[in-house]
Amino acid sequence: MPDWPTSYGYNMFFFSIRLWKGGIFFEHLHRLFASRVGLLATVFMVWLWMKESRSWLRWLGVAAFIGVVLQGVLGGLRVVWLKNELGIFHAGLAQSFLLLVSALALFTSRWWQRFTADANSFQIPTPLRRLFLLTTLFIFAQLMIAETTRHQHAGLAIPDFPLAYGKLWPETSAAAVAHYNQQRIEVEAANPITAFQIDLQMIHRLVAFTILGLVSFAAWSAWRRLGGRHPAALWATSGRA
Repeated sequence: MPDWPTSYGYNMFFFSIRLWKGGIFFEHLHRLFASRVGLLATVFMVWLWMKESRSWLRWLGVAAFIGVVLQGVLGGLRVVWLKNELGIFHAGLAQSFLLLVSALALFTSRWWQRFTADANSFQIPTPLRRLFLLTTLFIFAQLMIAETTRHQHAGLAIPDFPLAYGKLWPETSAAAVAHYNQQRIEVEAANPITAFQIDLQMIHRLVAFTILGLVSFAAWSAWRRLGGRHPAALWATSGRA
């Protein structure tokens, strides 16, 4: 769709279903679902301010509301300005919003209330907290790298795996990149690939392996330091409730 917030000049909510054809079907459904998410975020924010006693949780509800509004504006600007860079931030904010509403669902659950009520019986060591934070930051960075790759249209900048053009690290000289472009097999949206896109793909792979190592190490460290103590017992108790 070329326009926003209207849909081909129509009010988004009165756009005739007869016109939902091809890619318009998916784009329009995306807009309608986004509007529903925005409405639910608004209702949730109001409910938190009316019923929730924890001020920090009420402000998280406000943050979710602001986030979904910004997400809608970014999505609309991406349509009318045709800027791939906006798509990167649009996708990154989507991941952040999902994380935030998931945290809100957790913090308002009965399990969390039982967990925090008895939280003084154990403490997560500071090094373990830092490891969790580092792992989370790497995962988010990987998502942003993936979105940059997506909006660079560089998904097939490297066609083979686990090697890259038959090497551990591909050559990115001008002659090598020209040869890669000559050998490409895509027939749609086959924009010439660049050395930057190849390097971006390789960084994406390296970060993926780093995350695998961090997640594995974090899981092992958590089991070694916490074992089957209080958190697991609480989880088992909540599962039987």
